[in-house]
Amino acid sequence: MISFTVCLIALIIGGIIYGTIVEKVFGSQPQRETPSYTLQDGVDYLPMPTWKVYLIQFLNIAGTGPIFGAIMGILFGPAAYLWIVFGCIFAGAVHDYLVGMISIRQGGASIPEIVGDQLGQTMRIIMRVFSLVLLILVGAVFVITPANLLADLTSSWSWTSSLVWIIIIFAYYVLATLLPIDKVIGRIYPVFGLALLIMAIGVGANIFLQDGAVPEISALGTSVHPKGYPIIPMLCITIACGAISGFHATQTPIMARCLKNERNGRLCFYGAMITEGVVALIWAAAAIKYAGSYEGLVEIGNPAKVVNVICSTWMGRVGAILAVLGVVAAPITSGDTAFRSARLIAAEFMHLGEGKKWRNLVISLPLFAIAGIMMCLDFDVLWRYFAWSNQTLATIALWAISVWLTRHGKVFWVSLVPAIFMTFICTSYILCAPEGFQLPLPISYTVGVIAALGCTGLFARFVAHNKKES
Repeated sequence: MISFTVCLIALIIGGIIYGTIVEKVFGSQPQRETPSYTLQDGVDYLPMPTWKVYLIQFLNIAGTGPIFGAIMGILFGPAAYLWIVFGCIFAGAVHDYLVGMISIRQGGASIPEIVGDQLGQTMRIIMRVFSLVLLILVGAVFVITPANLLADLTSSWSWTSSLVWIIIIFAYYVLATLLPIDKVIGRIYPVFGLALLIMAIGVGANIFLQDGAVPEISALGTSVHPKGYPIIPMLCITIACGAISGFHATQTPIMARCLKNERNGRLCFYGAMITEGVVALIWAAAAIKYAGSYEGLVEIGNPAKVVNVICSTWMGRVGAILAVLGVVAAPITSGDTAFRSARLIAAEFMHLGEGKKWRNLVISLPLFAIAGIMMCLDFDVLWRYFAWSNQTLATIALWAISVWLTRHGKVFWVSLVPAIFMTFICTSYILCAPEGFQLPLPISYTVGVIAALGCTGLFARFVAHNKKES
């Protein structure tokens, strides 16, 4: 319990202190008008209250990610606590804040445009395709997952089935993607975001109230994973949303178009990520405490079952209701913003413009059609690659951020260090993972180090060239 408590305090205090430092590095300008006013269109560019932007951003980037990822991640042992704390403070929150603030400075630009402006036209094209595929995949999967759960919960009703719920959820996605952001997302997201926070607080309190022990940090280099997976790089890929996630880079620009003032960016971007880290830390500790052992946690079943059992047992009927919101509403809200973000990205690179309903419909229909086709496919293999693709996107974003900071004469170390680390993680993972090339760890680590050093060398050359030009 000591390790968990210390990590929880460190995450909150560390986030406050380092968030202030990162904000000073970026140099927010409260007097500068944001795109929510300068480009206001009543659909995507719309000034919203800060508290609402914070809760929507939190739910946008969270969904079930910090819950399911943390439950699977704690199988590697207490090292999961450290990855959540350090990853969140020095990588994930930095990534989210700087993507959001750069997006504001570039008129609410999406991540492919941000990356393209900093890393070149080739990377712009790669990121456009990469982001769209990733978002459509997320949207499709987050139709199927909640639909199956709802079908199980309503199995006693004669008219329900997975297909019926898929149609209902898909219809909601169409509305949420096309309507102005304040009509659906702006109204229901804060409620679900608050519910997710209440559930985390309730579970967190029971960690201290319930009997049982939480593993302490000791032999960090020893993996206790039932399948024998190594902590590095597997843990850093398994826990993404609770530490650093490239999916956030696709979502953050949505709220960058609604922020009233740059000074609110630290709360809404950096702060939302720290909040997500707190949720992940709580669920990592709660899962292993409830199960009593790593083997026991595996026996309970998939993360959705773990959430349902813990909430129902520790918090009764209220907990059961919150569990349903967590495993059903949360993935649905991730799905609709995935489609909305895909629409915004597609509109940017096709130069169709936004704001008019018919244009939004023209852009969105092909996306929904592709998602509909993908829902008929087997996602088992594709979904294994999603976690790696997610972290790879975050890595590319961090390199682009480092270039932006350099060009604007700012301290680039805040993003460069996590960029180097994540380059090593993503490279070594795809080489050694069961769904990757399955190479021995020493080879995977060596190539990972070479890749990280190679990217660092290219960046150093860019820095030297930038100094010479200035």
